[in-house]
Amino acid sequence: MGASAPKVCIIGAGCSGFTTAKRLADRGIAFDILEKSDRVGGNWAYGNPNGVSACYQSLHIDTSKTRLQFEDFPVPADWPDFPHHSLIDSYFNAYVDHFGLRERIRFNTEVTACRPLDGGGWEVTAGGEARRYDVLAVANGHHWKPNIPAFPGAFDGPQIHSHDYRTPFEPVNMVGKRVLVVGLGNSAVDIASELSQRPMAAKLFVAARRGVWVLPKYLGGKPSDKQALPEWMPIGLKRRLAAFVVKRAVGSMESYGLPAPDHAPLEAHPTVSSEFLLRCGSGDISVKPNIAALEGTSVRFEDGSSEAIDAIVYATGYQIAFPFLSDADAPVVDNHIGLFKRMVRPERTDLWFMGLAQALPTLVNLAEQQSKLLAAWLTGAYGLPDADAMRRTIGADEARHQGHYYASRRHTMQVDFDVYKREIAHELKAGSNRRKDWPAATTAAAA
Repeated sequence: MGASAPKVCIIGAGCSGFTTAKRLADRGIAFDILEKSDRVGGNWAYGNPNGVSACYQSLHIDTSKTRLQFEDFPVPADWPDFPHHSLIDSYFNAYVDHFGLRERIRFNTEVTACRPLDGGGWEVTAGGEARRYDVLAVANGHHWKPNIPAFPGAFDGPQIHSHDYRTPFEPVNMVGKRVLVVGLGNSAVDIASELSQRPMAAKLFVAARRGVWVLPKYLGGKPSDKQALPEWMPIGLKRRLAAFVVKRAVGSMESYGLPAPDHAPLEAHPTVSSEFLLRCGSGDISVKPNIAALEGTSVRFEDGSSEAIDAIVYATGYQIAFPFLSDADAPVVDNHIGLFKRMVRPERTDLWFMGLAQALPTLVNLAEQQSKLLAAWLTGAYGLPDADAMRRTIGADEARHQGHYYASRRHTMQVDFDVYKREIAHELKAGSNRRKDWPAATTAAAA
């Protein structure tokens, strides 16, 4: 690199990629954004031709508008509390244009390989061309590679993952059919609620491996996520108080025909819906235990019951994957990769992952916070701890953010956004006196 400022390759132009780019642009850091698609927005671009968007036609975000907005670009004041995906997409595009980022994105440029170089830096192959960069900022998202469980037997009808669901007619016509939705996460309850409305599916079943708490979008007439308890309150106390409020608001899950959860509210990534419980209580949705076997035109469940089924929708989550990185550079084990502050591996500090977390209440503006640390490191205003200290911090952070959740591949990346934001601010201060990782480059970058 010599005395030149580090150049960064940002992979992906979804919300994590373009907010990272904006921060780097503000600090005068050179970068390229490589985007597989012909548009920004990633998962929130309905019909995205890159094939990785999981956005369905009726989707509304579960996070209220003021909790998802970017710090320096507020959402329009006339937005509803829980906007439709088309509003989110227009907001993202307005952000990109407002800050002059669009012309800095290389569209229709898929990254196919990233090779670490001796002495640091990367060779990135994209669009048939290889370029060298000092740092990788990976922002390719983690809701694009469906996780589909394997069950004994075979099913004769169509089977899709919620990632591919668009409408009750596409890609599979489910109108008038007996449909089984597998899962009780947010996509599962949304799709089940939509399909259970007459005259959509003739009969709608949901198969649940375990019980969950379904939380309302509103409490006392206000969005639930806007009623956060004070930041100074101990996190354990906050969770206990919030659990009490949830139980009081929705009662027992069994009263809606759902299985009893084996955990307290907020000990799992929350499922949020104001319609699903009503559909269950109205008899529009029948809840079954987990699948025991697929039997041609029917499905047998673990309680021994069997139902004739025409189509199955698996809303069973996603796998973390980085097809352009080797397993050595991105060692994902059981859907988990250990990252300092959910961003960087102690073994490879020129490789940063942006937005690779399951943040509550929102993932939309997570990388906006993370980019503060990356930009400060690149300009020499912040120094990372040594590798051993980073590993100790990873363990402590995962215990704090994930320790109260039950063990599941669903909970390998959980962070409390408000707590995490405070931790980033603290880490920026702590790292200001550490050794600078870019001794020659930072002088030029800060000039």
